Amino acid sequence: MRFISFNFLRLLLTAFALLPLPVVHGLGKLLGWVGSALSLQHARISADNLHSSGIYPNPAEFKQAARLSIGESGKALLESLAIWLRSDQRQAALVKNFDGWEHIEQGLASGKGLIFLSPHIGCFEITSLYVANRFPITVLYRSPRHAWMLPIMNWGRQRGQISLVQANAQGVKHLLKALQRGEAIGILPDQAPQEGEGEWAPFFGRPAYTMTLASKLAKTTGAQVLMVFGERLAYGRGYTIHVRPIADGGIDTPSLLNSEIERTILQCPSQYLWGYDRYKARD
Repeated sequence: MRFISFNFLRLLLTAFALLPLPVVHGLGKLLGWVGSALSLQHARISADNLHSSGIYPNPAEFKQAARLSIGESGKALLESLAIWLRSDQRQAALVKNFDGWEHIEQGLASGKGLIFLSPHIGCFEITSLYVANRFPITVLYRSPRHAWMLPIMNWGRQRGQISLVQANAQGVKHLLKALQRGEAIGILPDQAPQEGEGEWAPFFGRPAYTMTLASKLAKTTGAQVLMVFGERLAYGRGYTIHVRPIADGGIDTPSLLNSEIERTILQCPSQYLWGYDRYKARD
């Protein structure tokens, strides 16, 4: 029964992936508003986090940004499902610009590997899928809350030269081996770690439990650290991928890491997933 259900869901999502991106984003925007109305707690967390960030001290600007953020969060969900199930060619065609490819070439040429840090901003699915058509990348992931999502997620993400490893001790070993081979790895740096795997550090002025994994891997291997995100272009026109190098020592502490994440978010605040609660205690 589970096998039949999965195949039916896969067929449905494959058909959904055929929709043009402007339609997917339009439906996602609607989904964001519906979800906000149905989940008032999530909407409150999102608004509180955006407000406490201090990015928009002007009430009118904050109100406008909060409205935009609701729609962008819905787009993030639906575009992931659509992108996962597109062909490699249709995925690549969505990337209209790539800002900073020279930093990737320089990092690979060093032979020490690359650490891609992709916060929850814009389309964080398109970045790993795009580069995996050109070179191997090992991506750290955590299983979704809903078990039915796992086979869909793995099916959609395990494309090209992507290797998925779980966020556990064995997964970290795979990341280290990939860097030692001079390859690339991908980490969500603002994903809250489990207890004992991080430290409390300020994030937009409030303490957030922050991972130490990325800095440990960088120190151990000497790999180049790159901050990367896929900016969602207006009207479903596609994406611009931005890559920015982080200097040696730039993420040596959780506070420095959060500063780099903040710097990235400030490029496009409305596309950050403010509903992701980084501030609560983890276990």
